[in-house]
Amino acid sequence: MLGDDHPNTLRGMANIAVAYKRQGRLQDAEALEVVALEKRKRVLGDDHPDTLSSMANLACTYRHQGRLKDAEALKVVMLEKRK
Repeated sequence: MLGDDHPNTLRGMANIAVAYKRQGRLQDAEALEVVALEKRKRVLGDDHPDTLSSMANLACTYRHQGRLKDAEALKVVMLEKRK
């Protein structure tokens, strides 16, 4: 009803990704978080708080996957944008 790019739809995607992560479904979480992040960047902009939250969520998933350098790189970008 709202559309694929509506902020509420994107928030729902992020919430499902969190549920996947809690279930240990890290690949599924990552895939959904990447889509949500890219859509939020396009719809809301790179510096929007929701976009930055998506970055934080994806970085957390990378950390859980053992991809520490990817997690660190994303967190550095996120922190600079939040400043």
